[in-house]
Amino acid sequence: MTSCCKPCDTQPRTALSIIPVSPGSSGHFFKVNVMSDKDIESEIQAKGLTAPRVTPDHIESIIAQEAYFTAEDGDFGVAIKAKHTGGEVNYQPHESLSLLTFCVLVLRNGFTVTGESACASPENFDAEIGRKIARENAVQKIWMLEGYLLKQRLSEK
Repeated sequence: MTSCCKPCDTQPRTALSIIPVSPGSSGHFFKVNVMSDKDIESEIQAKGLTAPRVTPDHIESIIAQEAYFTAEDGDFGVAIKAKHTGGEVNYQPHESLSLLTFCVLVLRNGFTVTGESACASPENFDAEIGRKIARENAVQKIWMLEGYLLKQRLSEK
C-alpha cells in the first residue's frame, strides 16, 4: 500500500476529437487528435476566453492526499484486521485481486473521490500504469464535481 501527502506526477486528462479524412496509406478514414487538460487550457487562454471555469491547476490544488492499493492489498488488510480483533482469518485471495488498482483522493474539504484500473491480462500488469489510470479516473470525477459547484455559484449571482 502506498500513500503520500501531496499529488504525484499525473497523466493529464485528455479530450478526443475525431476528424473525418480521406483514407490514407493506413486505410483509416479518421484522424484522432488527443488534447490534454493543459493543452485545452492553453487554447482557451490563447483565444482570450476569460469567463469563470475549472482549470487543471485548480483541480490539482484541491487534492490534499492520495492513496493507492490493489484489491489484494485491501483483502489482506481485512484479514490482518480480523486477526487483530480475534476474528476468523481465511486469507486466500483470488489472483485477479492483484490486477485491480484503486486510487483514493482526499480533497481539501475532506471529501473522498475514487478511481480504479483493472488489468485483464496478468502479463500486462504494471503497478505504476495502474496507479496512473486509477488516479486519472478519480480526477475525472473531481472535474464533474467542481464543474457543478462552479455552475451553482454562477447561478446564484
